[in-house]
Amino acid sequence: MAGFLRVKDLDNSIEVDMMYAKSDNFVGEAMYSFAEAYLHPKAARAVVEANRRLKALHPGYRLCIYDATRPMSVQQKMWDKVKGTSQQNYVSNPKNGGGLHNYGLAVDVSIVDENGDSIEMGTKVDALTPLSHIDNEEQLVIQGRMSRKAMENRILLRRVMKEAGFRPIRTEWWHFNYTTRADARANYKVVK
Repeated sequence: MAGFLRVKDLDNSIEVDMMYAKSDNFVGEAMYSFAEAYLHPKAARAVVEANRRLKALHPGYRLCIYDATRPMSVQQKMWDKVKGTSQQNYVSNPKNGGGLHNYGLAVDVSIVDENGDSIEMGTKVDALTPLSHIDNEEQLVIQGRMSRKAMENRILLRRVMKEAGFRPIRTEWWHFNYTTRADARANYKVVK
């Protein structure tokens, strides 16, 4: 991807497990022919900074990227799979310009431990349900639908990502945007 950076080239301690390069994802099929995480240089450097901050707080932890730059052609395939279903609220419609993954300015990320195992987050990455929303975590803990440790881990992830310049979204604890859609549309190019 011309002009974009391969995240592992900047920090090879960051784990990469591109979920759409295999069939174990919400669409049930491989969508990518590549398994590397590429991002716009600004977002790539911010992910590296978030990983640095995470390791400073918890030396055994590191980030794991599950999705990064997503070509608009893949976005269209995803949209075609979910339109008309309850999952369509979680996927940006290409007709409306897509989402920040399509600009290389969003990342799906979690935390793994020193063994490369995911730490507890309450759901797996890509669980498109209300259990993945960040605005009701305390309620989920009170109701026994999520552990307090999972909530604390989500808060840790948001902390290091926000400190590095990313913004969380309400419906997916793992998704972070580097900028706004308006800024992306005005100042960056979509990856076809």
